[in-house]
Amino acid sequence: MAVMAAPPESGAPLTLELRDFATLPITGKLDGTGQVDGMLARVNSIREEPGGSGRFFVVDMNGPVYILDKKSKALTTYLDFDGRDERKGLFDRFFPDPGYSSGISQLQFDPDYGRNGKFYTVHMESPTPGSQRPDATSVPGLTFGPFGYEPTAAIATPGPIVYESVLVEWTDTNPRNTTFEGTAREVMRVQLNHRIHPMGEVVFHPAARRGDPEWRVMYIGHGDSGSGEMRTMARPNPQRLDTLVGKILRIIPDPAEHADTSTLSENGRYRIPNDNPFASKPGARKEIWAYGLRNPHRLSWAADPKNPRTYHLIAAVVGLRTWETIDIIRKGANFGYPQREGNQQLKPDNATTSLPEVDKIAIQVGDTVTDEVVVPTYPVVQYGHVPTGGDGIGSGYVYTGKALPALRGKYIFTDLSTGRVWYADFAEMLAADDANPATMAPMHEVKLFWNAQVHDTFTSITQAAYQARGGQDPDLPGRGTVSGSKRADARFALDASGELVVYSKTDGVIRQVIGVK
Repeated sequence: MAVMAAPPESGAPLTLELRDFATLPITGKLDGTGQVDGMLARVNSIREEPGGSGRFFVVDMNGPVYILDKKSKALTTYLDFDGRDERKGLFDRFFPDPGYSSGISQLQFDPDYGRNGKFYTVHMESPTPGSQRPDATSVPGLTFGPFGYEPTAAIATPGPIVYESVLVEWTDTNPRNTTFEGTAREVMRVQLNHRIHPMGEVVFHPAARRGDPEWRVMYIGHGDSGSGEMRTMARPNPQRLDTLVGKILRIIPDPAEHADTSTLSENGRYRIPNDNPFASKPGARKEIWAYGLRNPHRLSWAADPKNPRTYHLIAAVVGLRTWETIDIIRKGANFGYPQREGNQQLKPDNATTSLPEVDKIAIQVGDTVTDEVVVPTYPVVQYGHVPTGGDGIGSGYVYTGKALPALRGKYIFTDLSTGRVWYADFAEMLAADDANPATMAPMHEVKLFWNAQVHDTFTSITQAAYQARGGQDPDLPGRGTVSGSKRADARFALDASGELVVYSKTDGVIRQVIGVK
């Protein structure tokens, strides 16, 4: 019998003190039309540049990548991906449809960025007429290396194909500048069944050093592109081992790295570690590290409190009908979707019910369901689509900074639509990773102190800023089953010191977490 709700909270809730830090240019609509068109700036990724420069790289899904100087708050446009129609950005086929994970969603620095100037981006394209190569007209410093910017053949996904996720490697030859100068190289292109749940966050092992097997090895959270809820032949895609959607992928993006312990990819643009769990399984994609996930859009690493040399990969996974989940990612693990959601069975009509008496799932390669079976791996934290829960889990991190000692060892995370914030003790999360689907780590409420007031959620905070900036929706752009017509859309990020910042697409404001009350 599985536990059907998160364990009850205990103790007084923490209260985070927030301070406004920076406001991004408005790239959405002020008139409040459409579901979420009116989100003022679709900021989706914030990374601090390695090396102590004191600069944030901020991604707005509508196209711009900004450099934000932390000291002066000066904001400059580093790159612009939106080259549709007469726009002056890079990509003709750029697809930034608001309300989904479209546009440019991620930027991540190479672990050796200080030496090689490399970083990676993820964006979505529509397979319509137009060049797949970036237009360098608006970026005079963009040149192409000895192989040029040759688009790769899209990796096939069964079912109807409407969009593509694209992973690009950029090499900045002058990282001290505020505009890009250097080369670009397409690494991977994956077909998508829908505009939701594309390729998500990309991360590197934070403790890996030169010469280590994990050095410059990339982990990618790839959503299922909506296939797992379809009533078509695409539904099994998260379970199929011959597809990349609904998976955690593990690759080496630089073909010159780890050549002796890996295999060159089919497109020749990256390498695949030989110790990936399905590297030798006939018909399976060698890139897969774990599978059976709906939308593992946020990834983070955390050191084991009992063994600081051991790190765990954590995924925040957006659910379908009933559950939002946090998973400890294991090599080769099957997280069950679309036959499981949270710690319940997901039926073909997308309703959830109790787990079957024999809790096993057959391994599927291609159209063939094999005789091999595995026991699914279950979440360590989950919350429901109920009044006390939320609609879609945001980003989360185990806090390791120094400014907020009350948060040390806690995984703190948001719900996107309701703006609620919780934490779970990381040691309790690891204890819940015990192969028992009923075991969950407790969640604890977090309140917010901003503008001399305590707020239960981010909703009232973002609404005040949204309306002050001219937003005309009487509530907030966007909606959800639990949040109703108010979508806060708030997420956490970490700076180089491990301190928390929080940002919202709805109001386009970045805030620092400066204290715990």
